Amino acid sequence: MKKLAGLFAAGLATVALTACNEEKAAEPKAAAEAKPQATNQTVHLYTWTEYVPEGLLDEFTKETGIKVEVSSLESNETMYAKLKLQGKDGGYDVIAPTNYFVSKMAREGMLAELDHAQLPVIKELNQDWLNKPYDQGNKYSLPQLLGAPGIAFRTEDYKGDVFTSWGDLWKPEFANKIQLLDDAREVFNLALLKLGKSPNTTDPAEIKAAYEELLKLRPNVLSFNSDNPANSFISGEVSVGQLWNGSVRIAKKENAPIDMVFPKEGPVLWVDTLAIPSNAKNKENAHKLINYLLSAKVAEKLTLEIGYPTSNMEALKVLPKEITEDPSIYPTAEVLQKAQWQDDVGDAVELYEKYYQELKAAK
Repeated sequence: MKKLAGLFAAGLATVALTACNEEKAAEPKAAAEAKPQATNQTVHLYTWTEYVPEGLLDEFTKETGIKVEVSSLESNETMYAKLKLQGKDGGYDVIAPTNYFVSKMAREGMLAELDHAQLPVIKELNQDWLNKPYDQGNKYSLPQLLGAPGIAFRTEDYKGDVFTSWGDLWKPEFANKIQLLDDAREVFNLALLKLGKSPNTTDPAEIKAAYEELLKLRPNVLSFNSDNPANSFISGEVSVGQLWNGSVRIAKKENAPIDMVFPKEGPVLWVDTLAIPSNAKNKENAHKLINYLLSAKVAEKLTLEIGYPTSNMEALKVLPKEITEDPSIYPTAEVLQKAQWQDDVGDAVELYEKYYQELKAAK
């Protein structure tokens, strides 16, 4: 998944948005005009492009007679802005917010409560992924795919025992060699964990301290990349850096000599979910589509295609062991025990983004 971070300008009435990672958020007027028209036999799905490989939805339409129109989700921030602008007149039936936006959107009344009776697939889902702080009882969302960042490295250059802590990235021998994910929260997580602070802190002093720690790391950073972060490892342009587990799988599919470890402080996890906007026009069929997208057969295809671990335990039984037993893709129970979940930080996101832009400009 191409995970992006954005900066909300003050005043939600205007829903002004700045999206980073070289992607410009849609203009509010254009977003409103682009709203799809709802019909009972059409479900509008708003999800990450790579989560809908060609042909994935054909069987759903064949089984149900329901057509699916897909809109490409560029970032959580853009999705949020579009839904805010739609008000009560919704154009999407199923959306795919990352967990830390689920909590934000639920608080603001933007998500409909799920009818679990219409979602029998729940019994197939990994219980360890359910009932998390961002959505107690899974009232508003169900998990689909899990992201876990770690320290990736080309095995022809390094061995895994070189990296035991996020702090190892600060070592002088990595000067101008490291790639970081181009995402404010992901980058700040490195320093916050190194300092023993919560990755979800909203304390300005702690965020500033993390920024100052990252300034010490800046000479080691060759590039920031969330667009196609695996590519630079595949080409050999970089040999060490921060990477998501799904990207490691992509690199391994290309036979790149790559591996990844999760440092002793643990990763900060995110999960992409499926949810129904409160203003959705076709909630009944939206439940049917969620049930299909989380089914074992679809979950298997997605993990094979893009590498991220699936929430469906039945799919886990049939996926190849080269994926499910690879600890760089499927974090072990020990790693998950140490992991934390990324959560919404409210208005503090503006401070993270301010410091992040200053960090990228520094050298």
